[in-house]
Amino acid sequence: MAPLNDWRHRRILRARTRAAELAAAYSHLDAADLLAAMIGEEFPGDIAIASSFGAEAVALLALAADIDRNLPVIFLDTGKLFPETVAYRDTVAQHLGLTNVRIARPDILELAATDTAGDLWSHQSDACCFVRKVVPLVQAVTPYSAWITGRKRYQGGGRDALAPIEASDGWVKVNPLAAWTKQDVFGFIARRGLPKHPLLAQGYLSIGCAPCTRPVAPLEEERDGRWAGSGKVG
Repeated sequence: MAPLNDWRHRRILRARTRAAELAAAYSHLDAADLLAAMIGEEFPGDIAIASSFGAEAVALLALAADIDRNLPVIFLDTGKLFPETVAYRDTVAQHLGLTNVRIARPDILELAATDTAGDLWSHQSDACCFVRKVVPLVQAVTPYSAWITGRKRYQGGGRDALAPIEASDGWVKVNPLAAWTKQDVFGFIARRGLPKHPLLAQGYLSIGCAPCTRPVAPLEEERDGRWAGSGKVG
């Protein structure tokens, strides 16, 4: 086995073992207590939170800010975001006092080679997501042993059995809001008086890149507005 592959294999095995141990010890905790344990006890200085600053993101960010306002927050700027999302990022960061928002972007040389016209999303959405989202996110979280997501079971896309703590490709991935419902999320946002994403009022319930996101019609699921008509889920 090549040295790099051997290193990656060992990292994957370590993450699986660690995630299983942490899941056994902490999965029963509520979101706030789980975050406190992961940030302050298990991974001090070795964990980050990945946030899209989308429609629901402020709930998780507020919980994290209650624990550590200097926690690294990785914001993935794909180059195709709504300008409202970029502005909302700054609004939320100021409101919560976040001091360590880090912007991850796709490599400009890779974009020049794979998305010369900037329209890869229109005919190869998976390839577009890979170069604009997957690769820069992996690069951004590589220095950490664990990272925190805002994923929830009710969002679908294979999340029905989402665990609060899991192993993923060599990282311990923490999903504090896994069991939260949509009502839990927006009830929390309302109670805390947190700023709302400006596109919510226009019917955007799940907000990603502008070319691949549309408002959701009545009776549709919130993620029906993502990659509509492409057959892609995420």
